[in-house]
Amino acid sequence: MVTTKDTADYVAVDWGTSSFRLWLIGRDGRVLAERRSAEGMTTAAKTGFEAVLQSHLDAISAPANLPVIVCGMAGARQGWVEAGYLNTPAALADIVTAAVPVPGIDRDVRILPGLAQRDATAADVMRGEETQLVGAGAILSSGEHLVCMPGTHSKWVRVSQSTVTGFSTFMTGELFDAISKHTILSHTVGDGGAFDGTHPAFIEAVKQIRDNPALATNRLFSVRAGQLLHALPATDGKARLSGTLIGVEIAGALSTVAAGGICLVVSGSLGALYQAAFTAFDLDPILIDADDAVRQGLASAARALWPL
Repeated sequence: MVTTKDTADYVAVDWGTSSFRLWLIGRDGRVLAERRSAEGMTTAAKTGFEAVLQSHLDAISAPANLPVIVCGMAGARQGWVEAGYLNTPAALADIVTAAVPVPGIDRDVRILPGLAQRDATAADVMRGEETQLVGAGAILSSGEHLVCMPGTHSKWVRVSQSTVTGFSTFMTGELFDAISKHTILSHTVGDGGAFDGTHPAFIEAVKQIRDNPALATNRLFSVRAGQLLHALPATDGKARLSGTLIGVEIAGALSTVAAGGICLVVSGSLGALYQAAFTAFDLDPILIDADDAVRQGLASAARALWPL
């Protein structure tokens, strides 16, 4: 009988601010075991990063000599060990070679760095998304690309011949949360239910911003006025708020480039919203699964650091 101990090759970890994902990877590249929890950087900074990691390794009976490759907020200044930032322009291949070892522990644990854009007029940073770019390397290896990675802080990355030339962060998800909970719109959208990219109010809001992004703050207030004057349902208002913010993000990102192919790195319900919004902008992006991309990026790093 072949055991996990015999077939395991390395452990891959995506460590976010509020989430933790771990995969035990076999020598043939298969996922042998998986762990997910809410023990992100915020929690691990209090309980201990090594303790959190070890608890999950113990749960899957990972051998003591198995190396671990980590991306995300574990490498932030407030994280486990600061992995710093590579300056743009940065070749995707350089991200892997800049992995930082965690000192003072028996296991070989490496943390991938983030990327920094140090232009004083457009300063920007990313941490975690660079690993998805590495995972999408085959697609990004030639030509010019604009890569969208939606999230709380959406990243739009300009890639040329496997080199990140620049990027822009849009606080779309955080703005949605703040506006829907802490502004006058909380009275309009607070009780709204779930919606998807087929919701007419969402599509209409995206198209309005597509045609005139300068009216964004006006369109936001119209969500409130729509409830007062036309009994706009809370779910419709929520969809309009989302469509307005995502539309502003897409319009802004498209203004940063002249041409090139567009890639959308997405998964789940948020990914479906962005796909619908892209369609409203008459865009037909290459779709890349976000979970697959981060695992592939970690796999590329592991193969480079610990070749078989």
